Amino acid sequence: MLLSDMQNTVLRKTLLIGHWVIFAAVVIWIALVLFNVNTNPEFKNYKTTYYLVGVTMLFYLPKVVFSLFIFSDDILLLFRNIIGYFTPTDTSSSGENISRLKFLYQLGIGAATIPFIGTAYGMIKGRYDFGVKNIPVKLPNLPASFEGLTMVQLSDLHLGSFFNDKEPVAKAFQMVKDLNPDILVVTGDWVNNFAHEAEGWIEEFKSLPAHMAKLAIVGNHDYGDYSQWPSADKKRQNFDRLLEIHKEMGFQSLMNENVVFDKNGDKLAVIGVENWGVKPFPQHGDLAKAKQGTEGVPVKILLSHDPSHFEEVVTKGHPDIDLTLSGHTHGAQFGVELGNIKWSPVKYKYPRWAGLYEVAHQKLYVNRGFGYLAFPGRIGMPPEITYFTFNKG
Repeated sequence: MLLSDMQNTVLRKTLLIGHWVIFAAVVIWIALVLFNVNTNPEFKNYKTTYYLVGVTMLFYLPKVVFSLFIFSDDILLLFRNIIGYFTPTDTSSSGENISRLKFLYQLGIGAATIPFIGTAYGMIKGRYDFGVKNIPVKLPNLPASFEGLTMVQLSDLHLGSFFNDKEPVAKAFQMVKDLNPDILVVTGDWVNNFAHEAEGWIEEFKSLPAHMAKLAIVGNHDYGDYSQWPSADKKRQNFDRLLEIHKEMGFQSLMNENVVFDKNGDKLAVIGVENWGVKPFPQHGDLAKAKQGTEGVPVKILLSHDPSHFEEVVTKGHPDIDLTLSGHTHGAQFGVELGNIKWSPVKYKYPRWAGLYEVAHQKLYVNRGFGYLAFPGRIGMPPEITYFTFNKG
């Protein structure tokens, strides 16, 4: 049923008021980012910022969709006016124009509900919709003693974004416990900025099992580069504290280092580098240094936070790396994965952005991330726990 003129007027005024309310919220959000969150080492301040981002997306994405329908009518009207300029005016079509505008108006409202519902779902449930991806990986040089080796990868925890709210995350920790892997790895971005974002999670990570080792690397957010510090020493102390927390959680930090596992005389190396990304991201990773001592080891698995490292360094000068495990992209926290359809806007920056890839004989796996950043939600890109099973082949 078409809306009456009075209903249209009320709706337009409501939308106008809503627009300016949201605009004011955006201004407040920018002020918080510039003058509060990045200078105040109290990660609970993220909550205000995150929810302002969420509310902004909740209302502006539908508005963009709605505007496209109204804009299409404007384009049609423009062409009709141009044509009408050169042809006799037919006033009989005015009623048709009004009817079409009302139709597009209501159709636009209907279409705008899709991003509204999607965004709301992503904020309420999507960010906590943890799932396990079972990834079998064949490594031609895998020694017999490591046949069937299992590994769990977590990445991009962004613990500060959970505000120490552990109940929604408890099921994810239980999933890892149920998997009971041989090796557990975390491939960076433990926090958003501050080491104490991870303080409240020590016991949870300490309780996670691994028969052989729990290994950690750092990502671009772990250095505190996105905050203002009173001194370089304070910034370094923050970073050092994060590495101490890794130990308290039972993890060994690989800072351009490696661990060589020896089983019945067979060997397998796990190599970890500091963050290396295409600038402006930091390039602290030193793969040549990290590999020292792994000469002659038949299988090398690299932990490197940013998948750009695989493309720019690993494939161009380190053919002995069999598998690289990365994260960083979050899958943009938004995308579509249905059967063979796999799309996210992040693909235009990172060609290899989620899942398993192979270049010649070298493999890369990009984890979609455990936590979230900025937008407090995930739409079509749920948080991931990756479970690898390695076999020779």
